[in-house]
Formats: sequence, C-alpha cells, structure tokens
Amino acid sequence: MMRKKRRSSVEKVEGTSTVTKAKKSRSNGRQSKGAVSKETNESVFDVFVREAGVTLKRDGTSNEIAVDQVVFQRRIQQQLQKSPRYPGIMQEFIAGLEVYIEDPDTFKNCLLPCVPQSEGDPSSVSSFQESLLRVLLGSEMLQTLIINTLLEKLPEFMLDSTGDGGLSIPRMIINQLKWLDRVVDSKELAVKLMELVSVAPVEVQRDIITSLPEILEDSQHNDIAKELNSLLQENTQLTVPILDALSSLSLSSSLLTEVRGAVMATLAAVQLEDLPVVVKFILHSVSASDACEVVSNLRKKLDLEQCVLPPVLQASQSRMKSKGAAVSASTPAAASSQNSVTLILDCIKSAVRFQKTISEAWLKAIESVDEAEDHKVVDLLVLFILHSTNANQSRRGAERVLKLKVRNGLIQEALLQRTFRDYAQVMRGYFPSILAIAQSLLRSPDPCMVPFGGHVYRHSFTAFDSYCHQEVVGSLVTHVCSGVGGEVDVALELLCGLVTENPSEMAPYAVFVKGILDYMDNLTPQQIRRLFHLLSKLAFGQQQQGSHIQDDMHIVIRKQLSSTVPKYKRIGIIGAVMIVGSMGASRPKVKESQNASLSQETVRQVTALLELVKSSSESSPEAAALYYDELANLIWSSTLDPQVQEMIGRSVLDDFQDDFVVDLGPDITGSFAFPARVMYNLEEEESQGGIAINLLPLMSKEVQNKGEQQTQSKKSQLRASPLCLSPFFRLLRLCEEKQHQGDLEEIDALLGCPLILTDMDVVEKVESLSKAERELLCSLLFHTINWFREVVNAFCKQKDTEMKMKVMTRLQNITYLQTLLERALAGTPGYVPPLSNFDGESTDGIALGSTVAANKAKKDGKGKKRKAPGKNTSEGSSQPEEGTEADETQQEQPEKEKEKEFRPAVSLTAYRAFFRELDMEVLSVLQCGLLSRSLLDTELHTKVREEVLLGGAELVFLLEDMLQKLEFSLTAAPAKRAPFLKARADKSVGFSHLQQRSSKDIASCCIQLLPALCTHLENCHNHFQTMLSENNGVVDGPATDVQEHQLMSSGYQLLLQVLNTTFSWSGFSQPGQRSLLKKALGVLAGRLKEGGAELTLEQLVKHSFEYLLNFRSTMPNLSTALCLSQLLSTVSEKGGNSAAFREQTASLARRFLSQVWVTASGERERGSKFNEALHTLLSIYLEHADDVLKAVEEITGEGITELLDAAKDESSASWPTLSRQTFLVFYKVLMAELEKAARKIPAGKMSDNTEAQSEKLLTWNLAVRDFHVMVNLVKVFDSRPVLIVCLKYGRLFLESFLKLGMPLLDYSFKRHKEDVQSLLKTFQLSTRQLHHMCGHSKIQQDTSLTNHVPALKKSLELFVYRVKAMLALNNCQEAFWIGNLKNRNLKGEEILSQRSQGSDDDDDDDGEEEGNRGLPPPQEQSDDEAQESESEGMKKTNRVEDVDQDVTDDSD
Repeated sequence: MMRKKRRSSVEKVEGTSTVTKAKKSRSNGRQSKGAVSKETNESVFDVFVREAGVTLKRDGTSNEIAVDQVVFQRRIQQQLQKSPRYPGIMQEFIAGLEVYIEDPDTFKNCLLPCVPQSEGDPSSVSSFQESLLRVLLGSEMLQTLIINTLLEKLPEFMLDSTGDGGLSIPRMIINQLKWLDRVVDSKELAVKLMELVSVAPVEVQRDIITSLPEILEDSQHNDIAKELNSLLQENTQLTVPILDALSSLSLSSSLLTEVRGAVMATLAAVQLEDLPVVVKFILHSVSASDACEVVSNLRKKLDLEQCVLPPVLQASQSRMKSKGAAVSASTPAAASSQNSVTLILDCIKSAVRFQKTISEAWLKAIESVDEAEDHKVVDLLVLFILHSTNANQSRRGAERVLKLKVRNGLIQEALLQRTFRDYAQVMRGYFPSILAIAQSLLRSPDPCMVPFGGHVYRHSFTAFDSYCHQEVVGSLVTHVCSGVGGEVDVALELLCGLVTENPSEMAPYAVFVKGILDYMDNLTPQQIRRLFHLLSKLAFGQQQQGSHIQDDMHIVIRKQLSSTVPKYKRIGIIGAVMIVGSMGASRPKVKESQNASLSQETVRQVTALLELVKSSSESSPEAAALYYDELANLIWSSTLDPQVQEMIGRSVLDDFQDDFVVDLGPDITGSFAFPARVMYNLEEEESQGGIAINLLPLMSKEVQNKGEQQTQSKKSQLRASPLCLSPFFRLLRLCEEKQHQGDLEEIDALLGCPLILTDMDVVEKVESLSKAERELLCSLLFHTINWFREVVNAFCKQKDTEMKMKVMTRLQNITYLQTLLERALAGTPGYVPPLSNFDGESTDGIALGSTVAANKAKKDGKGKKRKAPGKNTSEGSSQPEEGTEADETQQEQPEKEKEKEFRPAVSLTAYRAFFRELDMEVLSVLQCGLLSRSLLDTELHTKVREEVLLGGAELVFLLEDMLQKLEFSLTAAPAKRAPFLKARADKSVGFSHLQQRSSKDIASCCIQLLPALCTHLENCHNHFQTMLSENNGVVDGPATDVQEHQLMSSGYQLLLQVLNTTFSWSGFSQPGQRSLLKKALGVLAGRLKEGGAELTLEQLVKHSFEYLLNFRSTMPNLSTALCLSQLLSTVSEKGGNSAAFREQTASLARRFLSQVWVTASGERERGSKFNEALHTLLSIYLEHADDVLKAVEEITGEGITELLDAAKDESSASWPTLSRQTFLVFYKVLMAELEKAARKIPAGKMSDNTEAQSEKLLTWNLAVRDFHVMVNLVKVFDSRPVLIVCLKYGRLFLESFLKLGMPLLDYSFKRHKEDVQSLLKTFQLSTRQLHHMCGHSKIQQDTSLTNHVPALKKSLELFVYRVKAMLALNNCQEAFWIGNLKNRNLKGEEILSQRSQGSDDDDDDDGEEEGNRGLPPPQEQSDDEAQESESEGMKKTNRVEDVDQDVTDDSD
C-alpha cells in the first residue's frame, strides 16, 4: 500500500509539471556545451531514439512518443545489437545521451513524462508514458551505463533550491530508479547510492534513503539495513527517513532485533516530532517472542512528561485562557507537543489493535511495576487506549490491571491529576472509555477504588468540554438513582463538590440533578440531606445560577410537608431546612457601600418557610423532634445571616422555657403515676427558687392524652412532648454557642438543674408494677439518660473546673441510670423505647410495630438473649439490634459487670439506636485522670473536689462509645456495606452527626486523644501490677475487688481495641496521610523515649512496638491479651524490620497461650468468647512463627501428649490453654495452618539440584508426619466437630500434596529413593485412616460428615493413580500393586453391615491403596507384599492380576 501511494504521488508531480517554462542556462560553461551539442546534432543517440519512435524536443515542450514503451525499448535494443559497431556503439549512444542532457532544461525534459504524438492513431499509444530516461532504463543492455550517468549528474543539482513548480532535480533522478522491472547490478547500485548519501545535503539524503526499498532488490535489503543502522547512530536528523526505509525492508529477525536495539538506545535523544515514527517502528518490528521485553523497554524509555510544556508556561497559558486570549495562536509549541503525543498514542493504538501480543505485552509491562513512583502518565494513557480499542478483548484486561493498581495504591490521584492537566486534549478522544472506567470504579465493592473513580469523574468534568460535562453529570445522577449505598454516597459527594467548585458550569445541568427527586424512596436521610444541600445551593445560592428550578423545589417541599406519611414528611422537613440554609446563608460584602446582609424579601421568605415547617410538624412529636435536630445540624454546620440566626435563637429560647422548664416551688402539684420527686440537683446553694426540667409531668400528660380524641386545643400540649426535650435542647445550645462564640453562660443553669422524676427505688420492685407503669418507668429512664447525654454534649468543652466537675457527675448519673435501666428492661418484656434518632427509617409505624416483636422475642428468653433476635425473620424485625449484634457479643460483659447483683439482665448495646448520639467532643473528657479506689483511700477524698477525675465505669462508658464511633467511621467500607435485604439504614442509626465528618477528621481527633489513652493504658497496667504484687502474683487474691477488677479489665481491653481500630485505618496508607501516621506513632514512641530528633517511620514503629510490648505482663484475661497481640501486629505492619517484629509477636502469643487464665473469682476462664479469642490468638502465633511445621509438631508432640496423660478436667502442662474443652479450637487451627503451610512449600522442578530436592523432601516429610499425628488423634477425640475438621482439611492437605508434593517425588525418586519410600509409607497410614473415617461417616448417616466424603474419596483415588504414574515415570511399574481396601470404622473394626450388599457397593471399596515400598526383584515381591499387608492390618491382598475378581471375595 505504502509503495503504491508513493508512486502515484511521484507520477502526479511529474504529470502536473509537463508544461514548465524553459529555464535560462546556468552558466557560460554550460552554454558552450549546449552549442557543441547543436553542432553534432545527428549523434547516434539522436538517430536511434528518433528511429525507435521518440521525437526529442529542444524548445522546452515534452518529448513525444509515437509507439508503445515496450516497442520503443525493443527497437532501441535491436538497433544497438544489429549495429556493426556493437558493443562499442553502446558507449557512443551513452556519449550522445550525455551530450544531449548537458543542458539542464533538456535534462529536466528527459526526466519528465513523454506525451503521446498528436498525429497518427491515438489508440496505439497509452495515455500515460514514462520519461525518456526511465524508458531507456528498462533496457537491460543500457541500464548500468545510464544509472552511472544519472548518479554522476546528480551532484550538480544537490545544492540547488527547488526549481519552478516545486520540482527537485535530485528527487526526479532518484524517482527514475524506483520500481524498475529488474535491476541488473543491484549491489553496485546500493554502494553508489550509499556513497551519495555520505556526501549529500540532508534533504537529498532523506530522498535517497526513503526511496531505497523501492530501488533495491530483496537480496540487498540486509546489507543496506546494516549500513542504515550505522548511519542512524551517527546522524539523528535522519532518524525518520531511515526508520521509514527500514520498516519497508524485509530483514532477518536477528538484524531487526539489532536495529531495534540501536533505535531504542537513541530514543531519549530523538526530536519530539520524530518520536511517533520511532515508536511506530519499534512496535511494528516486534515479534511474538520478544514483545514483552521490547514493550517493557519502550515503556521505561518513553517519557511523555518531557513532551509537554513546563508547569510555569502551563500556568501562564491557563491565565491567558481565563482572560479569553486566543491561546492556540500564541502557543504553537503547546499545540505541536500535544499533536506529537496524539500521534505517539495513535501509533500505540494501531499496534495494539492489530497485534494481540503487543496489547498483552503492554498490560504485563504496566502490571510488573511495583512502586507508585515508577508509574508514568503513559501507563494511564495506554490503559485508556486498550480500553477504548478493545482489540483482542483488551478492555477487560485494562480494567483488571487498573483496579489492581488502584487497590494496591500504585496508581494514585496525583498521577491522574498530572495526566488530565497536561494531556486533556489527547484524552478527550478517549472520553467514552474514561467515563466507563469511572463508572466501573465507582460501582466497585472495594472501598479503595471508589474514591479513585470519583477523582476520574471530577477531573473529567474540570478538563473537558460541555458535552463531557453533560455526560459526567448524567452518569453521576444514574449512580445516585441506583440505590446502592456506597455508590449513592460517593456520587452525591461528587455532585456537591462540583456545585461548590464550578457553580456556573453546573447550573445548566440543574434539571438533571432535579430528576433525582423522583427516586428519593431509595435514599437514606443523610443522602436526602446531601441531595437537597446541592439542589438548594444551585437554586438559591449566592449567584443563583440554577434559579430556574426554584419553583420546582418549593412545590416539592410543600407537597412533602403536607403529606401524612411520616417518611415523606421527613423528606420535606430535611429539604426545607436545607433550603433555609442556602437562602439564609451569610453573604460576603460585594461593594464597600453595599450592606452584606440579606434583603428583607429573602428574610421574609426564610421566616415563612420556617413557620411552614413548624406548623406542619406540630401534629407529630417525631416530626417536631426531627425539625429541631435538622435545624441544629444546619446551625452547627453552616454560617447563617445574623438576622436569620437571631430570629431562630430568640424563638428557640422562649419556646424551650415555656415547654420544658418550670420554677421549683415547695411542692409539686398534680397527680402522676409515680410519686414526683426532684432528682439530680447539682446546684447546692439554691434550694428554693431554682428551675427544673418538667419531665415526669410531661410524660404523665402524654400518657393521659394517648387514646383520647385529639382536639385543636390539645395540639399545643402535644408539641411539648418529652420526645422533643433532647433535640430542642441541642438546638438551643447550638444557637447559644453560635451567638456567643461558644460561651454557654446564658443556659449554664441547665447543666446542674434537677429533673422532676420519681424515687429510683421503684426499680427494685419493678416486677410488682403494672405493664403500663413498667413501660412508663422505662421511658422515664430513657428520657433522663438522653437528657444527660445532650447536657454532656453541650458542656463537655467548658474549661471551668466547676463545670467540668458537673459534667463528670452527669456521666456518673448516666452510668448509674444505665444499670437501673437494664434491670427495668429485664422486667418489661415487649417494651419499645421512645425514639431518640428521628432521621432513621424506624420512625415509620411499620418498623416500630415489628420492633415490638423483636424485643418480645428477645426478652421472653432472657437467658438466651443473644440468640433470640437472630430467629426473627420479618424484614425489619431486628432494626435496633442488627447494627449492634457484633458489639453486643463483645461488650455485653462490661455492661453486666456494672450491676451490683447478678440477674439475667438485658444488654443495652442492643438499644444503642434509642440513645442520643454523643458528639466526638465528649471524648475530650478522657483527658481527665483516672479515679481509682486506692487513690480515694489514700487521699481520704480530699483531692476529689480539686481535680476532675474519671471513674472506672465512666471510662468504660466513654471508651465503648469511642470504639463504636471508630468502627463505624474508620473500618473499611465492606463491613458497613448493605446486605442484600433492607438493613441498609440500620447500621448508621445513631451516627448521623458522625457521618457529617470525614474519616480523616475522626482519625485526627483520635490522634489528639492518644496521649490521654496512653495514660489510661498505663494506669490500667499499674493497677493490675499493684494488684498482682499485693496478691503475690495471684489474680484472685483476697484483696481483689471483683467489680473493680471487671471494670478495669473492660477498660484495658477497650483501650487496646480503640488503639487497634485507629492504627488499622486504611487511610494511613494514602500518600497524604503519612504525616498523620508519623504523628500517631510519635505519641506512642514518645511515651518510651522522650525528645530526640525527628525519627524515621521505621524508628517510630520500632519504639511504638517496644512501648506496647511492656504491657504484656499485666493482661487480666485472654481477650485483652488477644487485643494486645492484634495491636502489635497492626503497628508492626506500618514499616520497619518485619522479621524481628514477627518473631516478637510470635513469642508473645506463645507466652499468652502458655499462661493459665483465671477470672477474679478464681475460676478458669472458659466459654465461647474464650474459645473465639483462643482461636484467633493461636492463629496469630502460627502465622508469625518462623517454622509453622515445627510449631505444629511441638504442640502435637508436647501439648496434646500431656493432655492425653492428664486427668479429665486438667489441661496440658506446657500449654495450659489446651484442655479437653479447648481441644477442638486447637485442632481446627492446627489443621488449617498445617494445610496453609503445605500450600506454601515450593513445587518441585526438574531443574532443582540435589540439595534443593533434599530440602523440599525434608519439609514434606515434616508436614506429612504432622499430618499423620493430627489424623490419628481422631481415634482418641472422635467427636463429630473434630471429624468434620479432619475430613475437610484432610482433603485440602491431600490436594496440596498431589499438586506440589508429587512433582517433587517424580524428580527426586531416583536420587532419594529411601526418603521417598518413607514419606509415602507415612502418608499411606494417614490416607488409610481417612478412608476409615469415610466408612464411619456413612454408617453414622450424618449429612454434615457425609458431605465431605465424595470429594475426599476422589482425592484418595487420585493419589493411588498419581503414585502409579510417578513409578511409571521412573520405570518401576512392577513395584506397584493394589489391594481392595475393606471398609472399617474408626477403631479399625471391619464394617460387616456391607458384606451382604454384594458387588453393587463397588463405590465403598473404591479407595484402593497402593504399595510401592521398595523395589525388590520380581521373584521376591510377593513376600514383601505379605509383610506389607500384615503391617497395615489387612487380612488378604489381591494382586494386580486378580483385581477383576468380585470385591466380596476379599472378605471371605
């Protein structure tokens, strides 16, 4: 294709220039030569040519030809041959030609095409004719002489500029030599052309080089390629023509590789505009065998980042762009660099499209990069190319590689940003692929990928044109409407970001975003909040670019607010408050003279909207409470205009006082269900004339109003529902904080003011109360606790010591009331608590109704309270429990331990959703010291009033809350992702304030609290150390206070869990958070080593590890020990010498496993929690041990042997945690880790030397020996769970042996015959036992056992055949024999029940075992067999020849 194209272009040039004017003679010298030619007018040349049919013209017109070219050539040839002067006549002919072409114009004429003669028959001559010289070159007799003449003539014109009409004489001369039917002396021609190249100017060099493939014959290609290759090294100016020529030459593969290597070496020095040609040559010269290596080298050398403008120019360019200057005209360099990059990518694109090996090679090259800084822009661009072309199914591969890189943090946002910044023009062509990749990443279940997908969307919007903007917004809207939790959150977050950063660009697409309002049924309250935030920002924001959707927004809000369905009313309230936030937002001053405050009209609209919401929500306490909460959130998160702020603050303060605060008189009037009493007063001096929270009277009124017909007059009373108390107070204190810059002096009386409650002694006799009274009591306790929680939220940041003391007292009130509430709930089955979080799905009546059932189920079986919720099958039945099921099992213990007397009480963890959320700021209370009993005793209460100290119960309370917050915010998203059914919103109930903070903020808060947490950790350590020293190292000494011991244990464990969750945050691995990680580790390291210069991350990890290791001596129970091990493991992963850390972690776990764990009451620790902790700790030990196989051997050899010899209730002496109760835990972990270790043994290769084979054989020997011991333990411990473990992991181990061990035996059988024999002998004993277990399972007819049998039987059969194949490979087939194996039970007794079933039961006997022991001479074999069968307990063995007998013969 390429050659034809060139030819036609040449012809075109020649054809179009036939009528050029004659040029004047070049010099006097040439004129004289022209005169000579006229004198000898009738030379041999002239005569022969005329007679042959060509009329030579000397007047500047084209030569005329009267006959066909072939006829002309034949006539010339005949004339020359018939001449008597032949062959000398040829020289005369050439001399005549030389004389004729002395004149430049005549010469040019001879180079241009001839024209057919006008008279005569036109059909005899074709329309297009070659030039005279080219026709003569077709004659083989004259060819060499004419070529010499032309090449000698060429230097005369080398330095001339292009003549008239754009014709270059040198190029015309070279064109004569192209596409000749035959070149007589190709070698000589090649030599002469290369000589010309060495002396010619660049332009002529380029012409000659590019024409070489069309001039020379194939036989010359290799030689000329070598010369061109050497020329390439010397002259980079000729890179393009040389590569052009080389790509058209047919070269040998070795030479091609050599040339490509040379080209690759000069890649860095190549001009930018030449780079596309170089890349094209490299990629098109690749063969399947070397594609990977070539592409990998090209990727390393190709640095596109050098091809674009430096950042300084880029910045100035963008400034010009913003001013509206014509950038394209002013920056041609930028445009040309972008064009070159586009051409390079086009070359790559065509290469991957047409060669499968190249697309695979690019993927491998990118995949093999294992450092983030080694990734280049070209990697991303190539992945986009592969995705867009989808040649050879490369789209899936490109997506896979990109996801892998993003997951491992190797392709990061910085690289993406650079790519979009510098190559926006280039990437625009791949926009559909970029969009598809962003969609795929955003839908990914992996939390690491979702943010990256978001970055792709954001940069696409910023970098591309309005069409792309529309596509990006449309795609994000589709994500939001998908209803998939994580996807919706990220898409809304991105839309909010785009509205904030590019409001004017987003304005035209407001209608797209508005479309989401039709899909709000699938959105959670937090997502609805986000949606209305961005819509109201577009419609009512400062510039009001999206003002065209204002009316629609008002219509939607009014419609939702007037709905009687709570769900839609909730959406209306959230939306209205968000609109208030945008309309009433504080505006910056535009001009000096202009007032920055809102216009009166806007203020009127805001007021009217707030009044509308207030009146719409008055009828329902839940709606009113939600309104207060939403308004509080708005005031907390945004800055409102002072007029709006003041208006809200004023009405809130007045309404709160009217609704909930009463003045204290000498007595309380009114009749209530319980005797009223003023409780929890902290204002000592004011006994009279104070204020109180009117809780019990309000609740009694609400109970009275229930069931009555609701009249208009009652509405105002209903609004003052106790349900609104906490939300209203939160709104009040946030208004006060905003108006007085954090000072709460106006409302500080509410911190210490009492509540009107009843005497709490009533809880003791809860069983004797009526159902209504019990429920009222529980509700009263819930409201009181929630009031105190909001009070603590409000005042926890106050610096005054007295205030701090009161906050601490309120925390003590909460922990005490929680113990009372647990007792009250235990006596009130079926009770549904009052709501406290109003933005969750549970405000629907349906969900509440089903919650009753859940609670009923939960309370009815008090003793089994954790199992009951799991039995509920109704869709929303366990809403309050589901979110906390895991926490309940972990943290139920500390709550129970707070009770003075033991009851089968309810854990409050299941009721987390019914408590008000504590703010992150409350955790600052942890910075107070710890109040221990010993401190009280020694100081005789004197210090308590001077210094604010935290009690044990309060510490546990705060740490539990902190752990729940961290697990919600910092744990990876899959843990939070929605299950298939509707439990999506439940997990986030009670975390709505937390959701508004980023995980980075929360991690920063934790790191600020780290010094306080470390202090508490040290206090716990000191407490247990003191206790141990007082009790002479015994945990359960007479001085041990059980309750305090349990509280401190819980606190200790929670502190370690909090630290572990903090350090496990995946965000630390992101590049921007490294300083945060160093800061966190610096706190731990600083506790051990004060001061010092700035340490490296590795040193910080080392010191932190050492610091935490110091706590190992005072672990109160196994769960805490496990938490410490996990924390050490987490910290050690952050950097440093991992081998040393592994060793220390293993030895620590070993120490904990070898420790006797007793409770404070003196009993040994036991139970399901203990077993779970033991399982994890043993796994940590074996995972971190240097040699897993030796560790397994040690436990089985020492521990289990001691256990077998010990008494029934005793445990192993060297492994005290190993008892008959925990045997299953040990067995399961040992089997699992043994199988994992076997999988990690490298497979045997034929290339292994003797030493490597011996080492691998030794490892397998040890593994098989361990496996044999483990399988044989089933004879002693034959419980069903142990059998299941053995069957499951036995098969997996067998499969690993077949896959990895048997190839090793194949290659090492000849060298290590004895080792292989003993290995198989040991293994056969294990497989025999597994076979017996299969028989036992069938007899028991236990499906949980028999499920494992078929797969295991298959593996046992495979083993037989695989050993036979191994012997065949080593030419020892005769050593192999088979016996029909009897079905036996675990004790080795024959299973008789199957004897009568005859030959139908072949499947029971298909587990034949092989004997391949030794290789005796054939005549001795039968004796060996007899010995073998005896040793293995077989009564009779059939030889291979007898296998076809009926299986029942064997049991006669």
